[in-house]
Amino acid sequence: MIEKILEKFKNDERVEAIALGGSRAGENFDEKSDYDIYVYYNEMIPEKERKEIYLEVCSKIEIGNHYWEYEDNGVLNNGVEFDVVYRKLDDFINGISYVVDKCNSHNGYTTCMWHNLINCKILFDKNKKLEKYQKQYSIDYPKKLKENIILRNMNLLSDALPAYKGQIKKATGRADVVSINHRITEFLASYFDIIFALNELTHPGEKRLVEISLKKCKKLPKNFSQNIENLLKNIAVNNENVNFYVQEIVRELKEILK
Repeated sequence: MIEKILEKFKNDERVEAIALGGSRAGENFDEKSDYDIYVYYNEMIPEKERKEIYLEVCSKIEIGNHYWEYEDNGVLNNGVEFDVVYRKLDDFINGISYVVDKCNSHNGYTTCMWHNLINCKILFDKNKKLEKYQKQYSIDYPKKLKENIILRNMNLLSDALPAYKGQIKKATGRADVVSINHRITEFLASYFDIIFALNELTHPGEKRLVEISLKKCKKLPKNFSQNIENLLKNIAVNNENVNFYVQEIVRELKEILK
């Protein structure tokens, strides 16, 4: 079913390239795995035309969602879900260049788009541009980028005045569960950005981060997975333990950064 959608995109002159991401781009997927499809365009295909592409093979479709990137989300007639993300290729590559070439860091998830580019499965590439960029950015991890990610996100974790560690302590003092949860989410985003940068690995995104870290990272803090599990288990249960495990996570991370 998905092949019919892909074929119509391939035959559209406004489409520059198509790539497959997520689990379907690798080996660890089954027949129920979602499809993450990236359509790189020179000119956007109007929503009305895209709807016509989907109607024949979809039981449900939402056109033009832009909660994150601009995308269409749907369910195929066989029950498998899919996302089609639309990207202007030049804009996408400029964002990667900002990180990889210029070594700029973000508040967590710094190298996710770089990871997406070099690990995607190219399905269609009219002028071989996507393949060119994939090869161009399949490089060693820039030392300066590694340093900048660690510096910025360590400041966010614990070292700067507005650091998450202090914000979490204030939130636990108020017994504000929503605020605690929000700050810990941000805390872990910066934490994993540091973990992957330290190991010179691109950031794989939001899913299975502990599992991926244990499998691929050579340098991990002591009690890595246990401290994270204990931190999350104590949210809304024991605020003193929340602060304790936040401090432990930071302390053990600093030990391997020495």
